[in-house]
Amino acid sequence: MHRSRSSQTAAATATTAATVTAATVTAAAAVLAFAGLGAVPGPADPLERFYGQRIRWGHCPERPVPDGMRCGTVEVPLDYAAPAKGTVKVALARIPATGGKPLGSVLLNYGGPGGPGIESLAADPKVFADLGKRYDLVAFDPRGVGHSEPVSCGGSQETADAPGEAREDAASQLAALRAVVRRCELHSGPVLPYIGTVNVARDMDVMRQALGDKKLNYLGFSYGTRLGAVYAAQFPKKTGRMVLDGVDTLTEPLAEQALVSARGQQRALDNFLTWCARRTSCVYGTNTRTAKEKVNALVARLDEQPLIGEDGSYFTGQDVVGAVAAALYSKETWPALEQALGMIERDGDPVGLMQIGGPVDPPADDGGDGPPKVPADNAEAALTAVNCADDPDRGNDKATPAAIEKEIEGLQGEFLKASEIFGPMQLMTVLSCYGRPAGTDFIRRIDRPGGVPRMLLVGTRGDPATPYEWTEETARRLGSAVVLDYKGDGHTGYAASPCVRDYVNRFLVDGRLPGGTRSCPAGQ
Repeated sequence: MHRSRSSQTAAATATTAATVTAATVTAAAAVLAFAGLGAVPGPADPLERFYGQRIRWGHCPERPVPDGMRCGTVEVPLDYAAPAKGTVKVALARIPATGGKPLGSVLLNYGGPGGPGIESLAADPKVFADLGKRYDLVAFDPRGVGHSEPVSCGGSQETADAPGEAREDAASQLAALRAVVRRCELHSGPVLPYIGTVNVARDMDVMRQALGDKKLNYLGFSYGTRLGAVYAAQFPKKTGRMVLDGVDTLTEPLAEQALVSARGQQRALDNFLTWCARRTSCVYGTNTRTAKEKVNALVARLDEQPLIGEDGSYFTGQDVVGAVAAALYSKETWPALEQALGMIERDGDPVGLMQIGGPVDPPADDGGDGPPKVPADNAEAALTAVNCADDPDRGNDKATPAAIEKEIEGLQGEFLKASEIFGPMQLMTVLSCYGRPAGTDFIRRIDRPGGVPRMLLVGTRGDPATPYEWTEETARRLGSAVVLDYKGDGHTGYAASPCVRDYVNRFLVDGRLPGGTRSCPAGQ
């Protein structure tokens, strides 16, 4: 068993928001900044040296790696507005094209934020085999992630370590959240204030030039869709063939994003329970309404009285919620979730759910040689840092604790209505950025940017993380998108659906993109 996260931890790590930390500016200055972000460096431009570099490919920090995979770095400024402040080395990996007339590189982003691209490409490049015939497959660890000067919060962002503790007053809880932020600042070094999607998108343009590509061809998943959209808004004339799969929102305030996410997770759970009800082994039987009630009761029961291990560790209802949420990302995990729920309901055994949720303790240091190890909490720390840097809505650090507590209480009913089990967890994301600097409003202001070429957006109807309505919303905001409506379940469609892969590959390889909304049936 493992130690459960407090609700404040869920607030600090929840995923659904997103840019660079920047001071508030006047409206006129903001307009100028928006227009100038994608400017091409001129002869006397301080960014010229970054755009003039070439990548030296060599050994990769990950082991093992696929045949032919090589790694390198590009140097980018910490702050594009003041390049003299310092630099960051961003790590990349490349698998060269295997045949046919080469088309250059296709840059991949697997999502997160906080997801390491090099590790993901090394783990399984086979899904991109058809693309890899004509394109060099290139993945990267965004600044602050993986092997690109990773951020850390010194182990975790937890503010409490035992369930059933007496509830602290609001002032103490908010002070604990500020203490977490200070711990992240202490352990992260100079990159933390410059993490965020606007800066990462600018890093991608440096990568494009260093790779020798006139335009950026791109395939982004989940958070990677936000990153792709921001790149296109900044560099419309440098945007090539772009596909966004599992589309993130660009416009919704933090609280609204959390509410939509709770609804999406509940919809995905309902789909799972409908699937489970058709199987004779389903612990909840054939009635989907009562099945939903029983899952809710399981979470409530274990939050009230956690399962305690012999070593004093425990498993709570919130651990159930985390494991279920993880399993809903892919329909391939549904049989394991069905079995795990049967184990805990029939035998009080949480092992199956723990295996789905994955280990939370860092791996033991083997003492071996090689590159510095990535901090165990890097993905968690980067996720929160990027989401907060990207969103101008945040807990008011100057508001009284009573006012903030009243705000949360006022939202509680709507979140519980969205989902009895996912709602409380998502509600706490409203405070996920409390105590952090104000984020940019650049992403919020993207609205049909001029010159952006047509791109392909893939939305999955049963997606628990990026609900389908965000695909339609972002398509409207970009104003140049074709929507592919995948009728299936799980998070993103490319790996799950041959039909989706065919549409995506044809567009990226041949440039063929039909007009209007197209669809792919579930299971195809």
